[in-house]
Amino acid sequence: MIKKILVSQPKPSSEKSPYYDIASRFGVELVFRPFIKVEGLTAKEFRTQKVNILDFTAIVFTSRHAIDNFFSLAKEMRVAIPEDMKYFCVTETISLYIQKYVQYRKRKVFFGTTGKIDDLIPTMAKHKQEKYLVPLSDVHNDSVGKMLDAKKLHHRECVMYRTVSNDFTPKEVSDFDYDMLIFFSPSGIEALTKNFPDFKQGDIAIATFGPATAKAAKEAGLRLDIEAPTEKYPSMTGALQHYLLEKED
Repeated sequence: MIKKILVSQPKPSSEKSPYYDIASRFGVELVFRPFIKVEGLTAKEFRTQKVNILDFTAIVFTSRHAIDNFFSLAKEMRVAIPEDMKYFCVTETISLYIQKYVQYRKRKVFFGTTGKIDDLIPTMAKHKQEKYLVPLSDVHNDSVGKMLDAKKLHHRECVMYRTVSNDFTPKEVSDFDYDMLIFFSPSGIEALTKNFPDFKQGDIAIATFGPATAKAAKEAGLRLDIEAPTEKYPSMTGALQHYLLEKED
């Protein structure tokens, strides 16, 4: 019987989230508790990469974390970002977030529609004269660099933030009594094994989103009860609802 579910993500900001419909319909308790958190590099750590922000004329943002940590580092290093700096973002939502730090209308901001960097690259290619800086997490591959190389764009990738385990308090460890755990990244699986080295799955259901997360869970010896996305259930909430419906039968 599934009664208490741990979702390893921040609590949804909208009350219209499908998670709340699921909680109401199936009478389950949902606890939103990220297993991982993002922390920025210090100026000292960043300087070891020998990157001078002012050598670049455009910044590529793939997430809000990238924006927060870019401006935080610039402030810590007392780097005044030029008025004519251009910003290229993978979505309009991310581009609007820049307003937290700069006056949006005074900047030249470009954005993609799919949330993927490859959708943004044609726009970047129209601005071949720019020198692009791409702030990234410590966990990344070289796919962005290769795509920009293919378009012969002047670019440099740099690490500005990292993903770390969001450690559980002793009370959270002792109160760990969930019937299901939902994970969205391999880092979440790593955090589970770090915080609970003696974790025994038993009857606890495990749900994962994305092939990399599923792979990490299986390699950790976990049994997967839900794997999303699938063609029929592209979202985690859709897959979860289907699973709970089957359990009712």
